[in-house]
Amino acid sequence: MKALLQAIEEGRLIELPENDKIKALTLLATVIEAVPTIPPGLQLVEAVLAREAQANTYLAQGWAVPHARVPQEGELCCCVGWSPAGIPYEAAEAALVHLVVLYYVPDVQRGAYLREISALARLLEAGAPARGVLEAQTLDDLRLRLLDVVTTALGTSQAEMRARLVRLEARASAASAAAPPSFDPAQVVPAWIVDASDGRVVVLARDEELVRALEAQPSLSARLAQQAVIPVAGHVIHVRQSATYGLGRSLFDCLIVKGK
Repeated sequence: MKALLQAIEEGRLIELPENDKIKALTLLATVIEAVPTIPPGLQLVEAVLAREAQANTYLAQGWAVPHARVPQEGELCCCVGWSPAGIPYEAAEAALVHLVVLYYVPDVQRGAYLREISALARLLEAGAPARGVLEAQTLDDLRLRLLDVVTTALGTSQAEMRARLVRLEARASAASAAAPPSFDPAQVVPAWIVDASDGRVVVLARDEELVRALEAQPSLSARLAQQAVIPVAGHVIHVRQSATYGLGRSLFDCLIVKGK
């Protein structure tokens, strides 16, 4: 479960703001799309939802493991969402899902993914460790319980586990001082940006204030063609996909993380 351990240590463990399956999967896929090592333009949100429509990914003990397989190289990556109240999953019958572990699976990592899921299934079969994780009352408590369970499953020594715990607590302290206490999905805005080839851009999004702010940026047109992640006007644009049309015009499919 190395990818799960890496997600915990790198801060890809979030509390889900709504107990809705589709919204939860969309948010987690969006978080993975923003990981710097993930190539742009993969349409992970759509891939995850399409895969979930084919087969329900509820596993056991209140855990679900959705995923998206992509024809790419790179490393296995995951993101964890926690729902204290629980999310209804069709295959879970009366049970609710409290932990959603969403995996990004490049073709070259299929073997690693299967080993990861097998290890997670064994953990859930053991019963008590998985139930103990779900007894967490806060996100910090959940993080520490997950770290304990995963490092134990990996056979990590007590000394190394303590070292990881110290690093994790240091990161958490730094993050709490420098960032908002929780992720607000309202800050993520999908948008289409049209480059008219004459330096003008047209932003198609529901947030009128954001549209005006971005269309007023004189250098945005050139930056869209050169960068996949663009800090601009206090916001961050993540270019997911682009296409070129006649007269030198381009269309960019973007996710915009709004600044506060």
